[in-house]
Amino acid sequence: MTFHQEAIWAIAVLATAGVILRPFQTPEWVWAVMGAAALVLTGLIPLTMAEAGLLKGADVYLFLIGMMLLSETARANGLFDWIAIWAVNHAAGSTAKLFTLVYLAGVVVTTFMSNDATAVVLTPAVFAAAKKAKANPLPLLFACALVANAASFVLPVSNPANLVLYDGALPALGSWMRSFALPSILAIMTTYLVLRLMERAHLRQDCSSQVETIPLTLGGKAAFIGIVLTALLLVTVSACDLSLGLPTALAGIGTALGVSTLARRSPIVLMRDISWGVLPLVGGLFVLVTAVESTGVVGVLANLLQQAAKSDPVTAAWGAGALLAFISNIMNNLPAGLIASETVAQAHVPRLVIDNLLIGVDLGPNLSVTGSLATILWLQVIRREGEEVGFLQFLRVGAVAMPVALFTALGVRLLIG
Repeated sequence: MTFHQEAIWAIAVLATAGVILRPFQTPEWVWAVMGAAALVLTGLIPLTMAEAGLLKGADVYLFLIGMMLLSETARANGLFDWIAIWAVNHAAGSTAKLFTLVYLAGVVVTTFMSNDATAVVLTPAVFAAAKKAKANPLPLLFACALVANAASFVLPVSNPANLVLYDGALPALGSWMRSFALPSILAIMTTYLVLRLMERAHLRQDCSSQVETIPLTLGGKAAFIGIVLTALLLVTVSACDLSLGLPTALAGIGTALGVSTLARRSPIVLMRDISWGVLPLVGGLFVLVTAVESTGVVGVLANLLQQAAKSDPVTAAWGAGALLAFISNIMNNLPAGLIASETVAQAHVPRLVIDNLLIGVDLGPNLSVTGSLATILWLQVIRREGEEVGFLQFLRVGAVAMPVALFTALGVRLLIG
């Protein structure tokens, strides 16, 4: 490896470490942007390469903009408070039942709207429910974070990383379901059981059995309709094998403008409360990945994967999926998925290997707090609510929940063949 390549890797590693560790409580996006800027300013990559890296993320930026607008519109118009009251009253004083309701809601939202939607749309509602019920919010918040990844390969739309890994050429829906229906169900169930077991002490505590109901405002009803229509739109667009970014952005903008008009509020107020830092974070990561790819690492990985698949496809599929799952926690599953996608494109490996890589990149991030973009979004949401979950605190749960779900899902996918 040349000095030039070593310098690129050094900056990429340092920037990624900054995103994960957040020294001095600096926001994640600062480190990603600093790393990308350092690569350009030092001449390690040309400006045109950085621009190309940024453009690769266009669909992801649009998707996130739409989801954040939907979430903030719903929050500002009381939809989350209304959902919270409904959940608390149906839990009937049982924190365990409230936990189950939250988890099931997470399965539905992730399946039809993506894991990022669970992070930015469901989590605020869950936090509101915990406050209404006077319950410990952490088990409920952990349910949101972990189900966002556990249910993220039920459908192609369940995680934008699915589109990235297959490089836009997704399998037909019937073929997708044959490959992933059973593994995803088992991943969802095992994650629920492990989390329920680990949080059993908190879930034995009682919570408020009844909270005074409040009527849903016209703006709240409109926001709910906007979210439902967006979910239907995303499933349709995904089935047609089209990009999700622009439709999601248009749906979010349309919902925000429409609801703001009905509620007679300025949409500018909504925009002020959105955590826009996630966009430069993603942009910085795309540039870092593009720089790392320029060092030739993809060619080396593709050769190794191709040889392993020719020698023993089953072992290669198992090993590649497990390895990518853990690597996703070292460098975040977004750049890991991008590198895996480029590797697969060059290696021309069997479908079984690609499927297990997808399971790894989707489930692996449940190990650590910065494993996926969805979990980073989740962190930003709960910080805004005054809650904080540290790296080791999340790892305590993830170190048990992730391997159990991962190896169950990988094993079942191999048995399906």
